[in-house]
Amino acid sequence: MFKRSIYKTPEQLRAMRAPGEATRAALAAARAAIRPGVTPIELDAIAEAVIHEHGGESNFKLVPGYRHTLCVSVNDEVVHGIPGSRPFAPGDIVSVDGGAQIDGWNGDSAFTVVIDDPGNAELVAARRELSEVTESALWRGVAALASARHLNEVGAAIQEHVESRGRWGILTDYVGHGIGRTMHEEPPVFNYRVRPRGPEVRPGLVVAIEPMIVAGSIDTVVHDDEWTVATADGADAAHWEHSIAVHEDGVWVLTAADGGAAGLAPHGIVPAPPR
Repeated sequence: MFKRSIYKTPEQLRAMRAPGEATRAALAAARAAIRPGVTPIELDAIAEAVIHEHGGESNFKLVPGYRHTLCVSVNDEVVHGIPGSRPFAPGDIVSVDGGAQIDGWNGDSAFTVVIDDPGNAELVAARRELSEVTESALWRGVAALASARHLNEVGAAIQEHVESRGRWGILTDYVGHGIGRTMHEEPPVFNYRVRPRGPEVRPGLVVAIEPMIVAGSIDTVVHDDEWTVATADGADAAHWEHSIAVHEDGVWVLTAADGGAAGLAPHGIVPAPPR
């Protein structure tokens, strides 16, 4: 049984817009800086500066033992990559995850990009397809949330979409989550079908949907740094994430500049901001 505390009040939903915007802006700045020769640790500094400009702090730094603003995962790394000094190379597939806290409320989001490499067009095309499948799975999940009666309909929609696009793997060891006063809250948000229906989807529910899709086996290993999760078979990985609020007038993607309008348009859904 899920406690009523997973549902926020209208005032609390409005308070979550500021950390969502800070998160969005920080990741947009990091994304704009990605090119060959730039390092993950440079992205980390860029994102931290933007979060501070918005009056926030990095919620990743509030996780015990973690000292960075972002997680930057490259090629076979799926999530939780520690930003380091190895420069990005042409053709790299790069996933960036970050979040901000403002006035005790949190935002969390992630994106994946593939750096162009004219000399290796086939690799770039394959990696961009992986990223596109993952991003479109995210939006399929958000669209499902907009009409779902129970939360676990989201995972079923994501799995159905991914399976319709080919032989991709959906990580099962790592899932999405509720978000609010802390970055990771109940309930879990699965990216695949599960038997329980999950909590009711009703006004006040705020969740982070984050499919993690791989080009090979879903088995993973954790590097010696005790953070970086990589595919066991060395296959490429992609990660997309948004924080979404459900309220009386519909849904609003807190970490998207347009509230999710562009991503939801193909699904016939028009988001509305919390009032």
